[in-house]
Amino acid sequence: MIELKRILVPTDFSEPSAAAVKYAKAFAEAFGASLHVLHVLEDPFIFAPTSEGYAAPPEFYADMEKNARDRLGTVLSDADLKKLKTQLALKKGSPFVEIVRYAKSEDIDLIVMGTHGRGPIAHMLMGSVAERVVRKAPCPVLTVRNPEHEFVMP
Repeated sequence: MIELKRILVPTDFSEPSAAAVKYAKAFAEAFGASLHVLHVLEDPFIFAPTSEGYAAPPEFYADMEKNARDRLGTVLSDADLKKLKTQLALKKGSPFVEIVRYAKSEDIDLIVMGTHGRGPIAHMLMGSVAERVVRKAPCPVLTVRNPEHEFVMP
Protein backbone atom coordinates (compact mmCIF):
# COMPACT_ATOMS: atom_id res chain seq x y z
CA MET A 1 0.00 0.00 0.00
CA ILE A 2 1.27 3.45 -0.86
CA GLU A 3 1.43 5.81 2.08
CA LEU A 4 1.90 9.50 1.41
CA LYS A 5 2.31 11.75 4.44
CA ARG A 6 4.10 14.76 2.98
CA ILE A 7 3.64 16.07 -0.58
CA LEU A 8 5.74 18.84 -2.08
CA VAL A 9 4.56 21.04 -4.93
CA PRO A 10 7.15 23.54 -6.14
CA THR A 11 5.67 26.57 -7.88
CA ASP A 12 6.95 29.32 -10.13
CA PHE A 13 3.40 30.72 -10.34
CA SER A 14 2.99 29.62 -13.98
CA GLU A 15 0.09 27.72 -15.57
CA PRO A 16 1.96 24.39 -15.44
CA SER A 17 2.60 24.99 -11.72
CA ALA A 18 -1.09 25.75 -11.16
CA ALA A 19 -1.96 22.44 -12.83
CA ALA A 20 0.52 20.66 -10.55
CA VAL A 21 -1.08 22.31 -7.51
CA LYS A 22 -4.45 20.81 -8.53
CA TYR A 23 -2.91 17.34 -8.63
CA ALA A 24 -1.00 17.83 -5.38
CA LYS A 25 -4.19 18.99 -3.62
CA ALA A 26 -6.06 15.92 -4.87
CA PHE A 27 -3.31 13.58 -3.65
CA ALA A 28 -3.11 15.36 -0.28
CA GLU A 29 -6.87 15.07 0.19
CA ALA A 30 -6.97 11.42 -0.88
CA PHE A 31 -4.10 10.36 1.40
CA GLY A 32 -4.65 12.81 4.27
CA ALA A 33 -1.15 14.14 3.61
CA SER A 34 0.28 17.53 4.46
CA LEU A 35 1.01 19.77 1.49
CA HIS A 36 4.25 21.72 1.19
CA VAL A 37 4.21 24.57 -1.33
CA LEU A 38 7.69 25.81 -2.25
CA HIS A 39 8.86 28.75 -4.32
CA VAL A 40 12.54 29.24 -5.07
CA LEU A 41 13.83 32.76 -5.67
CA GLU A 42 16.58 32.70 -8.23
CA ASP A 43 18.91 35.70 -8.49
CA PRO A 44 18.01 37.26 -11.87
CA PHE A 45 21.51 38.72 -12.21
CA ILE A 46 23.48 35.53 -11.66
CA PHE A 47 23.73 34.74 -15.38
CA ALA A 48 23.08 38.23 -16.73
CA PRO A 49 25.65 39.51 -19.22
CA THR A 50 26.49 42.58 -17.16
CA SER A 51 29.75 44.05 -16.07
CA GLU A 52 31.61 42.19 -13.35
CA GLY A 53 30.70 43.01 -9.80
CA TYR A 54 27.24 44.36 -10.59
CA ALA A 55 24.67 43.79 -7.90
CA ALA A 56 21.17 45.12 -7.57
CA PRO A 57 20.41 47.38 -4.63
CA PRO A 58 19.30 45.55 -1.47
CA GLU A 59 15.75 46.93 -1.74
CA PHE A 60 15.39 45.18 -5.11
CA TYR A 61 15.89 41.80 -3.43
CA ALA A 62 13.65 42.76 -0.51
CA ASP A 63 10.85 43.71 -2.94
CA MET A 64 11.39 40.51 -4.93
CA GLU A 65 11.09 38.44 -1.74
CA LYS A 66 8.00 40.32 -0.53
CA ASN A 67 6.27 39.85 -3.90
CA ALA A 68 7.11 36.14 -3.89
CA ARG A 69 5.76 35.72 -0.34
CA ASP A 70 2.56 37.55 -1.31
CA ARG A 71 2.07 35.34 -4.39
CA LEU A 72 2.89 32.20 -2.42
CA GLY A 73 0.04 33.06 -0.07
CA THR A 74 -2.43 33.07 -2.97
CA VAL A 75 -1.56 29.65 -4.46
CA LEU A 76 -4.18 28.00 -2.24
CA SER A 77 -7.38 29.30 -0.68
CA ASP A 78 -7.49 29.90 3.08
CA ALA A 79 -9.75 26.86 3.43
CA ASP A 80 -7.25 24.67 1.55
CA LEU A 81 -4.37 26.01 3.64
CA LYS A 82 -6.09 24.78 6.81
CA LYS A 83 -7.66 21.60 5.46
CA LEU A 84 -4.46 20.32 3.85
CA LYS A 85 -2.12 21.14 6.76
CA THR A 86 -0.16 23.33 4.35
CA GLN A 87 3.34 24.62 4.83
CA LEU A 88 4.47 27.50 2.62
CA ALA A 89 8.20 27.83 2.01
CA LEU A 90 10.38 30.34 0.21
CA LYS A 91 14.01 29.49 -0.53
CA LYS A 92 16.76 31.31 -2.41
CA GLY A 93 19.08 29.64 -4.88
CA SER A 94 19.00 27.30 -7.83
CA PRO A 95 15.45 25.92 -8.20
CA PHE A 96 16.38 22.29 -8.80
CA VAL A 97 18.95 22.26 -5.98
CA GLU A 98 16.59 23.86 -3.47
CA ILE A 99 13.67 21.59 -4.43
CA VAL A 100 15.78 18.46 -3.91
CA ARG A 101 17.30 19.86 -0.70
CA TYR A 102 13.84 20.70 0.67
CA ALA A 103 12.50 17.25 -0.22
CA LYS A 104 15.36 15.62 1.69
CA SER A 105 15.19 17.89 4.73
CA GLU A 106 11.39 17.58 5.10
CA ASP A 107 11.28 13.83 4.34
CA ILE A 108 8.88 14.40 1.43
CA ASP A 109 7.10 11.31 0.07
CA LEU A 110 6.06 12.71 -3.33
CA ILE A 111 6.95 15.75 -5.43
CA VAL A 112 4.31 17.00 -7.87
CA MET A 113 5.56 19.59 -10.32
CA GLY A 114 4.64 21.17 -13.62
CA THR A 115 6.66 21.02 -16.80
CA HIS A 116 6.85 23.88 -19.26
CA GLY A 117 7.09 21.91 -22.48
CA ARG A 118 9.83 24.01 -24.03
CA GLY A 119 10.92 23.30 -27.58
CA PRO A 120 14.01 21.16 -28.23
CA ILE A 121 16.39 24.12 -28.72
CA ALA A 122 15.30 25.92 -25.54
CA HIS A 123 15.44 22.63 -23.63
CA MET A 124 18.98 21.96 -24.89
CA LEU A 125 20.15 25.45 -23.92
CA MET A 126 18.35 25.85 -20.59
CA GLY A 127 17.66 22.31 -19.50
CA SER A 128 14.67 21.42 -17.41
CA VAL A 129 14.24 21.93 -13.69
CA ALA A 130 11.72 19.08 -13.64
CA GLU A 131 14.13 16.75 -15.44
CA ARG A 132 16.90 17.49 -12.95
CA VAL A 133 14.56 17.02 -10.01
CA VAL A 134 13.41 13.64 -11.38
CA ARG A 135 17.06 12.53 -11.61
CA LYS A 136 18.12 13.68 -8.13
CA ALA A 137 15.02 13.59 -5.93
CA PRO A 138 14.97 11.31 -2.89
CA CYS A 139 11.35 10.33 -3.64
CA PRO A 140 9.00 9.76 -6.59
CA VAL A 141 8.23 12.77 -8.79
CA LEU A 142 4.98 13.24 -10.69
CA THR A 143 5.33 15.72 -13.55
CA VAL A 144 2.22 17.44 -14.84
CA ARG A 145 2.17 18.97 -18.27
CA ASN A 146 -0.53 21.54 -18.83
CA PRO A 147 -2.90 21.35 -20.66
CA GLU A 148 -2.62 17.67 -21.35
CA HIS A 149 -4.99 14.91 -20.33
CA GLU A 150 -6.77 16.03 -17.16
CA PHE A 151 -7.48 13.53 -14.40
CA VAL A 152 -8.35 15.99 -11.68
CA MET A 153 -11.61 17.84 -12.16
CA PRO A 154 -12.15 21.30 -10.63
